[in-house]
Amino acid sequence: MLKKGFTLVELMIVVAIIGILAAIAIPNFVEMQYRAKRAEIPSNVKAIKETEMAYDAEYNTFVTAAQHPVNASGKSPQDWGNGNTDFQKLGWSPDGKVRGQYSVVTTTPSQATPGGDFTVKGECDVDADTELATYTATKSINTVFLNTNDTY
Repeated sequence: MLKKGFTLVELMIVVAIIGILAAIAIPNFVEMQYRAKRAEIPSNVKAIKETEMAYDAEYNTFVTAAQHPVNASGKSPQDWGNGNTDFQKLGWSPDGKVRGQYSVVTTTPSQATPGGDFTVKGECDVDADTELATYTATKSINTVFLNTNDTY
């Protein structure tokens, strides 16, 4: 008579294999979630830079914009709101809620920068470890990530 089924040893081996795969997959999944949440920052920094360049082309000056939104935590998206007149003057606002904080600092024209310059900065902390992921862009430099790849 032939008995069908699995032995306890076979079942324990399968459970161990599934446990090992889960131990590898879950941290990678969490990291991909953080990367996806952080992904808005470089595209918004690039968009602010392009808007700043267009504003300069039309008005021959740059707009300084204070950090906005003020209380962005990064873990949960925040409303952009309509209260920031600096970004309104620039003519830029995001499509919906944001996880980061954005600002623009301008410099006056000098011998080194005859037309003046600006620095757009975007920061976020989507993993809530108090280490900010920071992206910047200037008039002559495209968006740059200033941290290591595991900073979220």
